[in-house]
Amino acid sequence: MATAKKKSASAKDQDATALLRADHEHVSDLFEEYEDSRSSAKKKRIVEELCNELTVHAQIEEEIFYPAVKRALKDKELIPEARVEHDTLKGLIAQVEGEEPDGEMFDAKIKVMREYVKHHVKEEQDEIFPKAKSTDLDMMELGAKLSERKEELLAAR
Repeated sequence: MATAKKKSASAKDQDATALLRADHEHVSDLFEEYEDSRSSAKKKRIVEELCNELTVHAQIEEEIFYPAVKRALKDKELIPEARVEHDTLKGLIAQVEGEEPDGEMFDAKIKVMREYVKHHVKEEQDEIFPKAKSTDLDMMELGAKLSERKEELLAAR
């Protein structure tokens, strides 16, 4: 019984930045898997998962993490820049979501998306996360809220 409780609670027991870092790693792995894939069907499945993961990740950050950090830091630069980056990423997602991975232009869009995400992740992990952790925000509570909302959104997709 204790094992089942521990397993189901593990995602909810992460601090906010640990949960977001885990998402970043998962997406990075998906990009790598895409790059190594030759099958159109496999690429399509990977892109579908990538789009879902990126969309949900951006939404939980925008709804929960960013507003909390923006308030705590009284930030007028980092969070607005991150939101603009999300908007650009959403445009790239719209270009590939539901499309057939049919050649070099599609692959180029995924490559650009990968580079864009890599840049965004670096800024979050090197700048936003350390600053967020230096505030009095309860990162465990924030992590639980992110995890709960992520589960809701993934279930709805």
